[in-house]
Amino acid sequence: MTISGSRATENPCPKPPHYQELLDSTDWASLATPFGRGESLSVALVRLLDPSPSVRAAAAKDALDAVTHQNTIYEATVPVALYIAAILNHPATAAGEQGHDANVQSRHPTRERLLDWLGYTAYDADDERVAMGERHCGEGFLDACPDVRAFRDLRPAIYFAVQPFLTDNNAKVRDAALVAAIPLIEHHALTEHRNDLINHARRLLGTSTDRYKRDRALDALKAWGHDTTALERADDIAARELHARSADHDWWWANNGTGADADDPPF
Repeated sequence: MTISGSRATENPCPKPPHYQELLDSTDWASLATPFGRGESLSVALVRLLDPSPSVRAAAAKDALDAVTHQNTIYEATVPVALYIAAILNHPATAAGEQGHDANVQSRHPTRERLLDWLGYTAYDADDERVAMGERHCGEGFLDACPDVRAFRDLRPAIYFAVQPFLTDNNAKVRDAALVAAIPLIEHHALTEHRNDLINHARRLLGTSTDRYKRDRALDALKAWGHDTTALERADDIAARELHARSADHDWWWANNGTGADADDPPF
């Protein structure tokens, strides 16, 4: 069972259905995945609530890898994302872990892993990805990709499942929640919550060394009209310059490269 886009936006703070209801009412075997059908998904999803962190880690790999391939939203991705959102606050997703203190590493950080996956998936359906699709496929891109549209419609419900973890005691969980929240907040029903993320993004940039998460926080603040100069470190600037050079190189070869005898690009 899933909730429609209209139901997800009528309620100012929508929530996913109960995880057990989702598990029982979804015909997993009928859902397309990048590798066939999702008949094995329900078993893996149940194991995400196992008391053992190592069992949960294996289950996360089985469930999430099964619906993740080449930055594409598949039919099975949508109910899996809704289920993941529904279990985020379940005590089992942190049971047996020693990572509640920011200075203590957890071997199998289930909640962080689930939030990371929601973030990656949300970026695969964000406004930039849709704009790219429309440039290549025309304005009917979302009509041709109903699974992307379905995920985008559910962003409010997923966001409000993620939101409580923006202030989690575990710094890694907080950072993962922020990076997941950034693309979710693009939904028109969530615009007023954008300001809630600004201080969280600044906090991440003051504490985290994770390259991917720092880039996401910096990009978000810039997109929201904030000057990030004082928040950037030397490695942020170096990474940005490297990305720009790589983009210039790729553009040059796409427009001028003719093979092995082509002149080197002028940079």
